[in-house]
Amino acid sequence: MTPAAEALRRDDDRELVRLAKSDDKEAFELLVRRHQSRVFAVAGGILRNKEDVEDIAQQVFVKAYFSLKRFDQRAAFSTWLYKITVNECWDLLRKRKVRPLLYESDLSEEQAQEYKGFGDKSVGSDVSDRMEARQRVENLLVDLDERDRLMLILKEVQGFSVEEIAEIMEINGNTVKVRLFRARRRITEKVKRREAGR
Repeated sequence: MTPAAEALRRDDDRELVRLAKSDDKEAFELLVRRHQSRVFAVAGGILRNKEDVEDIAQQVFVKAYFSLKRFDQRAAFSTWLYKITVNECWDLLRKRKVRPLLYESDLSEEQAQEYKGFGDKSVGSDVSDRMEARQRVENLLVDLDERDRLMLILKEVQGFSVEEIAEIMEINGNTVKVRLFRARRRITEKVKRREAGR
């Protein structure tokens, strides 16, 4: 068994990083395989356009590969990688200066069905119903500050802990808690106003 395979078996990112830093290509490939689905999920929660998500994920791993020697392992590799992901997504959005929205017309039916992290995929579920539900959620999130929206997605959709979000976003954990609380409250108030208007 190779050292990289042994580290993978032991679920040891630190050892994989150490091996990858010493030019063990297999170790880096194993790190990519281990973390790619979460990188895609984080990027997908921010960008939602499949092609952009794929491009950003590729950029993230290229950037991680070339920056790995400078990674000092004070933070977990996963936290460092997700921070790169978030920053790459924000860079793309800043370049475009638009808030991303996903419309059914942007996707082929096949793409809509393939898209991960989205609604119930049970047999018989209709793509247009799922797209409509996603648009309703997007309409609730659209008024949130970009950072609050991202924190909410990282916490509620991706399952990151408050401490991980604080590290990724380079802010205090208490600030994350307060901003999450306020973001949830704004969404709840918006839902109540909509329901009262019916």
